[in-house]
This record gives sequence, structure tokens and C-alpha cells, in this order.
Amino acid sequence: MKKLGKSVWGWAMYDWANSAFATTVIAAFFPMFFKQYWSLGADVNLTTARLGAANSLASLAVALMAPVLGAIADRGSARKKFLIFFAYLGAAMTAALYLVGQGQWQWAMLVYAVANLGFMSANTFYDSLLPVVAGDGRVDFISGFGYALGYLGGGLLFLLNVIMVLQPGLFGLAGTASAVKLSFVSVAIWWGAFSLFTLVLVKEEPRPGDPRSTGNPVAAGFKQLGSTFRRVRHLKPLFIFLLAYWFYIDGVHTVIRMAVDYGMALGLEATDLIVAILLVQFVGLPAALFMGKLGEAWGVRRTLFLCLVIYALATIWAVLMSAQWEFYALAVSVGLVQGGTQALSRSYYCRMIPVGQSAEFYGFYNMLGKFAAILGPFLIGGAGLLARHLLTPPGAGPEQLAQVGVMASRISIASILILFVAGGILLALVDEKKTQAEAAYLSRAEP
Repeated sequence: MKKLGKSVWGWAMYDWANSAFATTVIAAFFPMFFKQYWSLGADVNLTTARLGAANSLASLAVALMAPVLGAIADRGSARKKFLIFFAYLGAAMTAALYLVGQGQWQWAMLVYAVANLGFMSANTFYDSLLPVVAGDGRVDFISGFGYALGYLGGGLLFLLNVIMVLQPGLFGLAGTASAVKLSFVSVAIWWGAFSLFTLVLVKEEPRPGDPRSTGNPVAAGFKQLGSTFRRVRHLKPLFIFLLAYWFYIDGVHTVIRMAVDYGMALGLEATDLIVAILLVQFVGLPAALFMGKLGEAWGVRRTLFLCLVIYALATIWAVLMSAQWEFYALAVSVGLVQGGTQALSRSYYCRMIPVGQSAEFYGFYNMLGKFAAILGPFLIGGAGLLARHLLTPPGAGPEQLAQVGVMASRISIASILILFVAGGILLALVDEKKTQAEAAYLSRAEP
């Protein structure tokens, strides 16, 4: 295997850095703490709806900002600067979760939403640096390598955080609540510290003589945004892929953000859920690398189809599951395809965009992903509340209400199946040969 250069390592280290937030905060401790500490005493389906709203609000803000920020960054070769700014915004807000007191679910939602905004906005610029560091012919492997390194880094810190929460006395902490709050601080430090590798090792050379680098960058960015909208609308294969991505990545993001909440609604113990998240991390590391190699050998689109089929089957299984071991098995299934789906989508899209305009076009890419992340959490939260309302009989007692709550949660998780099915159907409509021809044309076209 060809040796990976410093820029590749520096780029991938950002995945190592920010995956701590994705794992410890988004996937694990925030949903648990939000339900049990910040929303103490609230109805289980109501807390799910609140959590969905927090995720959706952040996604809406990023979706509206991403294309404009990308266009501006491309004009000034400022992708690294934007990445670091939003990374440190996210890290600071993650640390601020330490200050939110018990029962203060409104403050928890707000601080979490801003931290999410920093996390997702930074990813816009992180993704846009992929063609800069990968070069020709290695984009699938390097995209998967980034996700694999992220699984390792996020998993290692999460393992430490789990030990802190399960054995707070070993760290001189008063209890579980103190341990979870300190875990948020540890994520902020980890995220900020390891982002420095990206800042130092990734070289983003300015493009001498590029006319886009002169003039007012904000006005020029808005002008370029309008131009990009017009081009994307008329490039049918690219448009169809983005629409497919919009559907299926919604399902992926919803699984990541709401799986722990779903497990808690079914009555699973917190320790079982923590073990499941650890399984996802350490299964995901080799799986992301394997999917990257499989995409190179078998074809990216075929491999994406395989991932979506596994996701759809896992969703059906989640609706029907009744035993603790099934949640572990589902975690392994998700771990096999989670990183691969995201990495291969990113590298597949990389082939369709013009050279020198990656931040602008990845702004579109991330915008659609974030708009999808608005729909998913609201869908799962809204379906649960509606199902609970319709299924609750008049004068229901506590036992009946508990049974209705579980049934409503199963219905809510079933609602995301349509996202994987719709994404798969649209992906099948993408004309790969035409896509490659249009990508070559876009690379030659003047911005």
C-alpha cells in the first residue's frame, strides 16, 4: 500500500478529534442525560420529541448556512480557517454542558444545538478538503481511512468516559451525574487538542491568479451560490444522487442520534446501551476500511446498495426486537455499514464535482444532509407522539400507558424505513457514465 502523506494523516486526525463528540455526546450520554437528568419526570415520548427538536434546530441552521459558507471559503482558500473556527465553537459549547443544571432541559437543548451547529458546520469544510489531500484514484480508501480513524479515536475516549461513568469513585467523582458532566468537558478538550494536527499538517495552498480570490468574499460567495444552484439543477445525475443522499443519510443520522433514546424507551438498561455504542465504534473501525476497499474493487454504488439493504433490515429488526441480545446484534449490524455508507457517499460525490470548487459543492452536499437531519428526528418524535395519542384508551392506567409508550416508540422507529427505501430507489436511477462525463465537464468549466 502506498504510504500516506502528512496531509492525509492531518486530515484524518480531524475525524479522530471530532468523533469524540459524535460518540460520547450525540450517540450516548446526551440522550441518556437529557432523558434522565435534564428532563427528569417528563413523559418518555415527550422527551424523544424534545431531543428530536434539538437535533433538528441545529440541522436547520447548518443547512441554511452551509452553501454560502462553502462558496465564501472556496473564494479565499479559507477552508481550514472555517473548519477550526466551527470546531472550537462546538468544543466550547460541549464544555458548557457541564454548567447546565438538573431539570434545565431548555438550556440543555440550546447549548447542545449550538454545539451541533459547530460540529456539522466544521464537517462541511473537513469534507471539502478530501479532494485536496486525496489526489486522483485514492479518494475511496482515504475517505474510509478518515472514518476508521474516527471510530478509533472516538471509541478510545468513549471507553474512558464509560469507565468514568460506571466507576466514578476511581476518578474522585461524587457520582454518575458528575462523571457524565466531566465526560462532556473531556470531549471538548480532546476535540480542540487533536484538531491542531489538521491545522498544522494539512496544506491548503492559495490559488494564484484565481479571480474568485479578489473582491468582497461575502457578495462573491452569494453570487457563486446562485450559480451553483443553477448548475446543480441542470445536472440530472448529480441532482438525482443528491436527492437519494438526502433520503438515506437522513435515516443514517436518525439512527445515530436516536438509537439510545429508543433503547431507553423499550426499557433497556443504560449499561446495555453503552456496551452497544462501544460495539458500533470498534466494529466500525475495520468495517469502514473494508467498505472503502470493497468500493474500489466492487464499485461504490453497489457497495452503497449493500449498506442500505443492511440498514433497512436492521430497522425492521429494531421494530420487532424483544430481547437484550438483539440490541447488541443490531449494534454490530449498524457498525458494519455506518462508516462505510458515509465514507462512500462522500467519495462518490467527490467524483461529480469540479476541481477547485469543492467547498462550495460540499456546502450543497452537507446542506442536503442537514436538511435530512431535520426531517428524521422530527419524524421519529412526531410519529411517537401521534401514535401515543391515538393508541391511548380513555382512563388508561399506569400499566396501559407504559405499554402504549413502548408501542408508540416501535412505530416511531419504523417510520425511518421509508427513508432507506426511497434513497435506494433513487440511487438506482443515477447514470454513472453520464455522471462521470458531466464531472469531467464541470472540472473544465469556468466558475
